[in-house]
Amino acid sequence: MIAVDTNVLVRLFVSDEASQAAKARRVFDEAAEGSARVWVGDTVLVELAWTLSRAYALDRRDIVKALRALASHATVLLESPAAVRAATDAFEQGPADFADCLLSMKAAAAGFDRLATFDRGMKGLPGVTVL
Repeated sequence: MIAVDTNVLVRLFVSDEASQAAKARRVFDEAAEGSARVWVGDTVLVELAWTLSRAYALDRRDIVKALRALASHATVLLESPAAVRAATDAFEQGPADFADCLLSMKAAAAGFDRLATFDRGMKGLPGVTVL
């Protein structure tokens, strides 16, 4: 099993640097050929969503496609698969950013009754109380 950093996933989805994109694809291809898994941490997904949005100006719909592609890839092992799926669904509906959606879902999964925040963009997420 191999863990990947955000920049590997960015190259995989954006392909803006050909040699790095090829190396990123090889990581996944070699994992598939050897029946290995590629581990993707929650922080990597948060950074990926932010980078695709801010640095590459991808819209929410395209970011959701990227997140779902990772979540459904046979060789990918997500740190928090159920929370990531739920967060991706919430992110698709907007307006909260992916990091806030994932925080909300992980807090609920951990058994917290509510998540307190001043962030009005999180209003409507499960268990969120805007102070």
